[in-house]
Parts: sequence; C-alpha cells; structure tokens
Amino acid sequence: MAVLDQPTEAQVWDWLEAVPDPEIPVISVVDLGVIRGVSVTEAGVTVTITPTYSGCPAMAIIALDIETELAKRGVANLTIETRIAPAWTTDWLSDKGRARLESYGIAPPQPAGGPERCPHCQSKDVERVSQFGSTPCKAQWRCRSCLEPFDYFKCI
Repeated sequence: MAVLDQPTEAQVWDWLEAVPDPEIPVISVVDLGVIRGVSVTEAGVTVTITPTYSGCPAMAIIALDIETELAKRGVANLTIETRIAPAWTTDWLSDKGRARLESYGIAPPQPAGGPERCPHCQSKDVERVSQFGSTPCKAQWRCRSCLEPFDYFKCI
C-alpha cells in the first residue's frame, strides 16, 4: 500500500475499523465506541480513545494495535489521547457491533439490565448465573431452553 502524505479523517476512521477489541475480537474498537475522535492536521493524526471502564487492562493493547494499524497505513506522526470524561457507555456501541456480539455468543446490552434472549437459540427463557462474567464488563447467564451458558455485556 502506498504511503500517504496526509490521510483524511474518513480514511483513518475506516482504517480503525480493522482494529479488533482484544477481549472480543469480532468487534472493532470503532463499533465498541472506544474511538471517540479522530483529528488530522499538518502535525499528524490524533486518535482519542475512552476506556470501557476505569482501569480497563485492554487499553494499552488497544493503543498499541491502533499505532500498529496506522503505521502500516503510513501514519508516522500519531498521538493517542485517552479521555475518561464523559465516561464510556454501552450506548456508544454501534448497531453493527451489537449484532456482532450476538453472533459471537455474547448477549448485547439492554436497557432493562438483562439479556433480551439467548444469543445461541434466541429463547427468551434465560437466567442470571453470576453478576460476574469472563471480564468485569460482562455477567454470566444461562439459557433454560438450550442450556448453554453465555456472557451478557452489562449496561454501563
């Protein structure tokens, strides 16, 4: 791929779509809502990120993955800014991201505070097993119909 002197903001957003969340690789950091802004100036590219929760251990990997992806595209002058306010919310998940979570077997967040249905068989007969799942942002649920356990991405 040719190295660009100055990419557009739209190009950078497109390139960031290729950066997966390290904990849920089927969803990009863009669809997760972690990318809060992109700025392109003569001085370089600035990408603003917001952690999904305070102390999220994946943020260092996300920043490194962003740097690696944009370097592949010829971005030499990159600044990654972490912004914690406003706090990340599951409202920032894209519709595409929500659909990918479900197809991966993770129930997307719902305003009611629990999954709408089992991501495996679509049954609405589900029960919470534990408020704590495989990561702090998920809870463990089980489907009473297909008996499969699944993570539920908590509303934040």
